[in-house]
Amino acid sequence: VAAITQPAYAEMVSAHCRGIRWLAVISHDPGQPETAAVGVGDRFETLFADSADRPRRPVDPFAPCSVQYTSGTTSRPKAVLWTHANALWGAKVNAVHQDLHQHDVHQTYLPLFHTNALAYSMLASLWVGASCVIQPRFSASRFWPVALEHGCTWTSTIPFCMKALLDQEVPRDHKFRLWGTAMSEPMAFAKFGIKIIGWWGMTETITHGIVGDIDQPNTPMSIGRAAPEYTIRITDDDGRPTDVGGTGNLAIKGVPGLSLFAEYLYNAEATRTSFDADGFFLTGDRVTRLENGFIKFGDRTKDMLKVGGENVAASEIEQVIITVPGVRETAVVAKKHPMLDEVPVAFVIAQDGIPRDQLPETVLAACRAGLADFKVPREVRLVDELPRSTLEKVAKAELRKLLD
Repeated sequence: VAAITQPAYAEMVSAHCRGIRWLAVISHDPGQPETAAVGVGDRFETLFADSADRPRRPVDPFAPCSVQYTSGTTSRPKAVLWTHANALWGAKVNAVHQDLHQHDVHQTYLPLFHTNALAYSMLASLWVGASCVIQPRFSASRFWPVALEHGCTWTSTIPFCMKALLDQEVPRDHKFRLWGTAMSEPMAFAKFGIKIIGWWGMTETITHGIVGDIDQPNTPMSIGRAAPEYTIRITDDDGRPTDVGGTGNLAIKGVPGLSLFAEYLYNAEATRTSFDADGFFLTGDRVTRLENGFIKFGDRTKDMLKVGGENVAASEIEQVIITVPGVRETAVVAKKHPMLDEVPVAFVIAQDGIPRDQLPETVLAACRAGLADFKVPREVRLVDELPRSTLEKVAKAELRKLLD
């Protein structure tokens, strides 16, 4: 219904989006050639003028607000519809979970089309009146200079970025008090000297359904405990609640259109089948119950391998391989097998300067020592890079295609 664009694209948008009600064009960038004719659309600055003559509509918290696409690491991405109530819920609850205040400065370099940066970082910062420093992309060499320049106190990060920062010197005078990521207090990143809380969430959950504690110790490598705004359920494949130490299927209950997404846009079937008879959203994730209510992430259900009738988590194999000297990154996927149904195959990126000839056998030796026989990869493939989706997640569907 509307567009905000740069001068270079104004004419193209105007020609191809004929149904839009208004077009706003930002000020011309002196460093770029001005290809748009003057007069195409309104100047963006006019949006800050008196709004009395702007179109109005009745206040409706459940009106559509935005669409984000799931990462699509294992299947076709789905369009997740958020309402205005979802956006406000995400802003407020994320700020509470992260203990954000007006004086905080949030460093943001993850993509804003993804729930992590959109809701965890930007909306939460807006809710409390904090500052948000937005970088065009992650840069290991630029991370600390930007953090120091703006006095950044908070960032939402991912293991991929933290690994890259291990090669950088950590300045003593940084202002960070907290980082949020995929696991609490990971020992591999103790070098930073910053409290790191774990969390779990999805595009469909708006905020964290499971989150680490800011003020109290967390179980290392856990994703935290159930957030009070949601109901969490962990069950085995037969629907029975798992015991402490057991791994099961994660489901979460909230209010659709408020604390959960409204629907998958134009996909009523996917929306319907994503909830069970009790109204729990079926996340497709498997988690392990720990002592004192803490939870550890297991794997995506679709990343579970069926080896001769035994369930095998790809992440369990990956956790062994990543400790092998010379391995920079790894991903394990299933390969079809005529007798065992599936067998694991490991893709490995070697660290720079490491002799590659013996690495596959070294990886296999480590797996034989640390895993049951049926979990040991049948093959180790050395690659220079892994296919990626959003947030640098490995696109395992693409790896499976290579095996097929």
